[in-house]
Amino acid sequence: MVLLGILYTCIAIFLSLYGAHALFLVLLHWRGRRPTRPQASEVPLPATWPRVTVQLPVYNERYVVARLIDAVAQLDYPLDRLEIQVLDDSTDVTTAIAAKRVEFWQRRGVNIKLVHRANRTGYKAGALQHGLKQATGEFIAIFDADFVPPRDWLRRTVPALLRDERVGVVQTRWEHLNPASSLLTRAQALALDGHFGVEQPARARNGLLLNFNGSAGLWRRACIEDAGGWRGDTLSEDLDLSYRAQLRGWRVVYLPDVVAPAEIPLQMSAFKRQQFRWAKGSAQCVRLLAGQVVRSSLPAWTRVMALFHLTGYFIHVGMMVLLLLTLPLLLWQWPVPAGLPPAWLGLFGMGAPVLYVAAQQALRRDWKRGVCWLPALMVLGVGVACNNARAVLEGLMSTGGEFARTPKLGVRQARGARRVTAYRLPAGGTTWAELVMGGYALASALVAATQHRWLAVIFLVLYALGFWWVGGMTLWETLWPSRTLRRLRVLRGRHFARHRPAA
Repeated sequence: MVLLGILYTCIAIFLSLYGAHALFLVLLHWRGRRPTRPQASEVPLPATWPRVTVQLPVYNERYVVARLIDAVAQLDYPLDRLEIQVLDDSTDVTTAIAAKRVEFWQRRGVNIKLVHRANRTGYKAGALQHGLKQATGEFIAIFDADFVPPRDWLRRTVPALLRDERVGVVQTRWEHLNPASSLLTRAQALALDGHFGVEQPARARNGLLLNFNGSAGLWRRACIEDAGGWRGDTLSEDLDLSYRAQLRGWRVVYLPDVVAPAEIPLQMSAFKRQQFRWAKGSAQCVRLLAGQVVRSSLPAWTRVMALFHLTGYFIHVGMMVLLLLTLPLLLWQWPVPAGLPPAWLGLFGMGAPVLYVAAQQALRRDWKRGVCWLPALMVLGVGVACNNARAVLEGLMSTGGEFARTPKLGVRQARGARRVTAYRLPAGGTTWAELVMGGYALASALVAATQHRWLAVIFLVLYALGFWWVGGMTLWETLWPSRTLRRLRVLRGRHFARHRPAA
């Protein structure tokens, strides 16, 4: 039991370091609120616009592909300097829908073409690399299927690449099409705002390594080729390439004042699949890139912050180990929680919540209303720990793997009663584990309550609520899809009507 107690203490210290890292990012964000580089609106427009290729990688996106193509085809950019590639690997009616919209815009003079592959070799990375070989643009913009870029997006991002030849990629901020659709989407919106409202600007303004987020970014083609191109070695091809590029001396610029709205996953199963892919891909990038980062000539603190960035999902492994150790240590009368003085635990444990509050203050005028949903994000973050811990362990032990896309339902278009069943996801192996772990956490909380260890009770109840919400909602969506469909129908908003395909 002594060894278990020592392990518990080490894990507590490990998690506290990531809490301290979150607080440090908030301090960097506050210190750099006055940007040293011009914002997109301050960059002078070029006399001659460069040639741009917009790549749209899609796979089985029947409900949103038309909306995506229509939005990109209407970008305000010289038609003779714009090329659009619909990189389609679909095996369903998505290809026919995309072909119809491509033909529609071709008749109106837009240089757009459908590039269909018969196989998914390399998955998204393979599709992007395949399209790059045929692309004619000097700059490459990328949008996933769930995005709806505003018309002026290219005119606001291209100048940022033109003003500095060592800038390899410009990343813009993600906004949300449906943040208020449900408790789940509100929690996800808060999490995304934390990344784009604090983490990205803090890293960008302080010379730290940051990442391309996979969509709503503009690449310099020379940078992609110099860094070795898109590779399918990880499920996070965006993080992989952006780090390889920065290790080659290229810079990443983040433009927080340029936004591109996207659809937040409405189903718990879809959210878990997205998180699994991100967590596994990040762990794979640790295997491939951590050594290069450590051996690089970057300043020591830049390397340390990069390692925190790459290993961010490792906290979920620590959370699971901590939970599993809690019950036997409680039965042994070990002082749980332990590992650090209570004041330190409280301070570092507030790192993530403080970051999310700071992000709301930075991005929203009505930030107090958004902060009200912070408890939901905390419960969700704990509940997804089992799913993400498994993903991290798989990523550390393997490269590549199937790129399981996150289905987009396009519910806001209020059309089609078979949306949920068409891209219905199975419950997955972690669902039952989540339900069991919820019971384990509650049992641990009851033991802690008999010993009057109320701080431990609070954390253990949070675990139980999180696991039961994530696991229970996933099971509900799997076993009763018709009821899930009725719930999703309620989420249709009249503000989504403007995204319907052009006639």
